[in-house]
Amino acid sequence: MTPILAFRDVWVEYGDKIVLEKIDLSVAEGAFVSVVGPSGAGKSTFLRLVLGQEAPSRGAIDLDGRPLRPEPGRDRGVVFQRYSVFPHLNVIDNVMFGLDCEGSMLRGRLTGARRRAALEQAEAMLVQVGLGAALHVFPAQLSGGMQQRLAIAQALIMRPRILLLDEPFGALDPGVRLDMHGLISALWREHRLTILMVTHDIKEAFKLGTRVLAFDKRRHDPQAPNRFGSAVVYDFPLDQKAPPVVPAALAAMAAPATA
Repeated sequence: MTPILAFRDVWVEYGDKIVLEKIDLSVAEGAFVSVVGPSGAGKSTFLRLVLGQEAPSRGAIDLDGRPLRPEPGRDRGVVFQRYSVFPHLNVIDNVMFGLDCEGSMLRGRLTGARRRAALEQAEAMLVQVGLGAALHVFPAQLSGGMQQRLAIAQALIMRPRILLLDEPFGALDPGVRLDMHGLISALWREHRLTILMVTHDIKEAFKLGTRVLAFDKRRHDPQAPNRFGSAVVYDFPLDQKAPPVVPAALAAMAAPATA
């Protein structure tokens, strides 16, 4: 079976600085891949490659066996640590924004029967993420956890096949974070998503993922710190039926800063 994503000898370089080197891996459709590693290990760069915000300096990335174009598409959604919602739009309009833009590129707003159908779809999505009672509330009136639920609804309303999560729960309180774990796991299963999630929380990575990738530099040169880039140094497939156990080799990779 063709993997949904395949990286073939992918490098990312900025001038004489090598960020990623020799990335060779494939991702099966329906996987939940947690990406961990120390600050500066290229984890967010890896996500940007999948999103299409960046192109590799060398190598190739395939989506469904075809070259991935270096531009975002509706088949890939993204949720960031900082709540990427529009502060001037209420909750329902935030979720409607993508549907409006796609359905009416000139006006930027659907009308008539198409708008009514889109509103029903947006309301159903908001109910699913627990915001059914906050349709006409503005983001500033929402808690951090509720804003992140809104950001997830924004991403999922376009029905992406791949959902990219860049430290999505890092700014949330522990209790809210646990609630969001349950939500994202349920949405992953219900929508049959392929998820790639960057996190600095090793326990979170093993709790949610079906696979954990650890990025770090295999080689270090104190005289030329940019000479070598990060690569996948550990690749752990996980058994979802077994309790998650964090290998000792990864415990030292936990860090509070973002990549």
